[in-house]
Amino acid sequence: MGAIIEKARRLRHKIEDLAITMTDEEGLEYVDLFVNWGEGVTYAVGDRVKFGDTLYKCVQAHTSQSDWTPDLTPALWTRVTVEEWPEWVQPTGAQDAYMTGDKVAHNEKHWVSTADNNVWEPGVYGWDEVA
Repeated sequence: MGAIIEKARRLRHKIEDLAITMTDEEGLEYVDLFVNWGEGVTYAVGDRVKFGDTLYKCVQAHTSQSDWTPDLTPALWTRVTVEEWPEWVQPTGAQDAYMTGDKVAHNEKHWVSTADNNVWEPGVYGWDEVA
C-alpha cells in the first residue's frame, strides 16, 4: 500500500506542475486539478488556487490566514474569468485597480477603462461607455 500512496503523490505533483502551465481558459475547464487554497501558505502574485468550486488568482503576495479566504479578500485574490465583460468590482487599492483597456460590465452597460490604476466607478471618471 505504501508504494501506491507514494506513486499517487508523485502523480499529484506532476498534475499540479501541469496545471501551473495552463491558460486561464484551460484552468477553468479543469479547476479540480489545482491545489486547494490553504491557511498559512505563502502565495506569490499569479498563483492560482481552487476555493470551493472556483478558481482564483493571487494579485498580491502574502501568507494566507483563516480570515483571508479568496472569496472575501479582493485585495489579495481575483476570481479567474475569461468573460469579455466581467462584472465591475470596486478596487481596494493599486494591486487590483483597473488598467487602460480593461473591460467591465456595470449597471447593465459595458465600459472600457481610459486610465491606468483606475479605482473609479464606471460612469464617474476614467471610463468610456461602449454601445
